[in-house]
Amino acid sequence: MDIIPATGLDLPPLTRFVVITFVLLFLPRVTERLRIPGVVAFIIAGVVVGPHGLGVMPRHAEAANFIAELGKLLLMFFVGLEIDLQQFKAARRRSLAFGLTTFALPMAAGMAVGFAFGYGAISAILIGSLMASHTLVAYPIIQKAGLVSRPSVTVTVGATILTDMLSLLVLAVCLTTHQTGFDIAALALQLGELAALIAIAVVGLGYAGKWLFDRFGNTENGAFTLMLLSVAAMSSIAELMKLEGILGAFLAGLAVNAVVRKSPAKEKLEFLGDAFFIPAFFLVTGFLIDLKLFAATILDNAPLVLAVVLGLLASKWLAAEIVGRRWGFSATDRGLMGSLTMPQVAATLAAALVGYQAVNAAGVRLIDERMLNTILVLVVVSSVLGPVLTERFVRTLPGKKDAPAGLPPQAVPVSADGTPA
Repeated sequence: MDIIPATGLDLPPLTRFVVITFVLLFLPRVTERLRIPGVVAFIIAGVVVGPHGLGVMPRHAEAANFIAELGKLLLMFFVGLEIDLQQFKAARRRSLAFGLTTFALPMAAGMAVGFAFGYGAISAILIGSLMASHTLVAYPIIQKAGLVSRPSVTVTVGATILTDMLSLLVLAVCLTTHQTGFDIAALALQLGELAALIAIAVVGLGYAGKWLFDRFGNTENGAFTLMLLSVAAMSSIAELMKLEGILGAFLAGLAVNAVVRKSPAKEKLEFLGDAFFIPAFFLVTGFLIDLKLFAATILDNAPLVLAVVLGLLASKWLAAEIVGRRWGFSATDRGLMGSLTMPQVAATLAAALVGYQAVNAAGVRLIDERMLNTILVLVVVSSVLGPVLTERFVRTLPGKKDAPAGLPPQAVPVSADGTPA
């Protein structure tokens, strides 16, 4: 199902490429002057040049969609690649605790909204899972500020593994139950596939990646190609298992982390991703947004939209406050945790479209068009507000580079898991 109508200017492909490249070239300078997060600006630009705006890009923009898909995968790959595994291992209990909290509270809020607005149990559970996951779209802001090793950031990134895995598992169970009824064997199969994917990434790609990089990665070109191969291979395996490709890309980054972390080819791939592919992903996300439909959804279903948006913001903020205060994190660190887990983009949008397409024997959709449009509103609001807040919290920090030995900016000694010593 394609939610983009058949509109667009009759422009040659090369002309479209010129327009998009012009946007990618000059928009970062505009965002710097206006102090707008780049993520927000690219989504807005996507609305303007997309099928619902000027129509520079047509409905079936296969090339743009492919580039955006690769950008989405590279974004998650870089997240896995940037994780300090030693610090992550030390903070794994904290990441697990925060992951469960920032999953459970939005999940409960989403289910409550679903039941309150007349949705059935399976649909309400899916709505909860859509709100429980998150996409680290503001992570480039953290990278630029040099805060990737900050304890609160490490814990939040680690929590992303759990929230996305649980959300995708809930989606799979809801789909199977809606279409064929509850089946314990299908649930066991999904759990087995998830465990197999992790094993393939951590064990298979971990050892194979080291062997391949030792043999073929001694040149920058070879290392560059192997990194792209690892992203594509793990994402393809995940999709073959009926899991999201972004999960495979993230695990690929974790698997080859130690091998390529200091490779010059890694910097080149990051440059290419940051300059072209990742901005393209945000541009294409903007293509989905029809401002007329966006406004109509808000007006016609204002109570539902407010309940979903406020439920997400409140639950994500509450999760960060609960765990952040428990570990003695500063207000700024708690704000970073909340703002990083707020955006609902890649996994949420993909899962919502899958849920809308799922029809049971009676012809009933798992989620209806009203909820799909509401999720689009949620994607826009959260993907704009999350990076804006992240940028704001980053600016309040006294130092924007990683503190040695995991020291937070207030120079209070902390233990390896990020808690005050």
